[in-house]
Amino acid sequence: MQKSVETIRGDRDGIAYEFAVLRLAGSEPDAPSAYIQAALHGDELPGVVAIDALMPRLRQAEAEGRIRGNLTIVPRANPIGGTQQLFHGAQGRFDLGTRVNYNRDFPLLDRPDTSLLAGDDVPMTADKRLKARLLKLSVGHEIVLDLHCDDEGVAYLYVPDELWPAMSDCASAMGVDAVILWGGQSGASFDEASLHPWLKLPRKEAKLETRVVTTVEYRGTSDVHTGIAEYDAEGIYRLLVARGVVADAALAAPQPFTGVVAPIDHIEMVPAPCSGAILYDVKPGDRVKSGDRLATIVRAPGEDGGRVEVFAPQEGYILTRRSHRFTGAGDDLVKLVGTAPSKDARSGALEA
Repeated sequence: MQKSVETIRGDRDGIAYEFAVLRLAGSEPDAPSAYIQAALHGDELPGVVAIDALMPRLRQAEAEGRIRGNLTIVPRANPIGGTQQLFHGAQGRFDLGTRVNYNRDFPLLDRPDTSLLAGDDVPMTADKRLKARLLKLSVGHEIVLDLHCDDEGVAYLYVPDELWPAMSDCASAMGVDAVILWGGQSGASFDEASLHPWLKLPRKEAKLETRVVTTVEYRGTSDVHTGIAEYDAEGIYRLLVARGVVADAALAAPQPFTGVVAPIDHIEMVPAPCSGAILYDVKPGDRVKSGDRLATIVRAPGEDGGRVEVFAPQEGYILTRRSHRFTGAGDDLVKLVGTAPSKDARSGALEA
């Protein structure tokens, strides 16, 4: 394994940011290669500890000559967001200077050619330099995994329509609970930017049936535990074996995926009708029927009529909920995967 350090120049003199890149060289030039990054949102750590648990498996495979394809791994992809603290609270989702989500506004290339990306000599903010650098590291890999987490949730994948159902073996290998399929545009997120140049090529040249591009949502921000990290690491390892990046005769091929699969326009972002304390009736992974109570908002404690109930707009599956227990009016309470398209105009959009 080789380690290098990437440096991103800051927006002020005397400021620079660094992140480590780990590389393992494959022994077979024609084998698929993989790029894995975590913590693009700087305060999301489940993917970071999953990579930490994955590396001993890969180092053993390297020592035994079983790394077939090249691997590029960035355990903490966002040193800018990782340093943003406000009154001891991490602020890793949006750049405090530009107010842009770190997982939006990536360059969309017309072909898989990193020479099209702006260099450090081009005047731009540090977050844009970071995005260009990460895309430069990832372009050219058949497998691209962007490890995130939600607030509180099950483990699930965002998968482009063009790669499903060919990627069903990946969902099964990784042991996730659900897959959300998306098409069109997602605000130039990292996964969109990673797939976009390949979609510009003739289909035969793009080889979409062998390509893996996904945003991985590893449950919630507090799910940073040894056992979970080992489980997720084993899932990534199984995917790498199933797709031929690593050789391991001891692992069987993945079974068919049996979890939830739904298009993104089936997602209901259920809002709070008022502000107050949240008393949840459901948790991630629950199934509900239309009209089931999802939560009660304690709006006026101790007063008659001081509670407001929130009900499921349709039958479905609870994908996520908030980790905090205070809500403002209009804030989203749960992400429900419905059995039919949502009537809410906000449905289908990845949150900003």
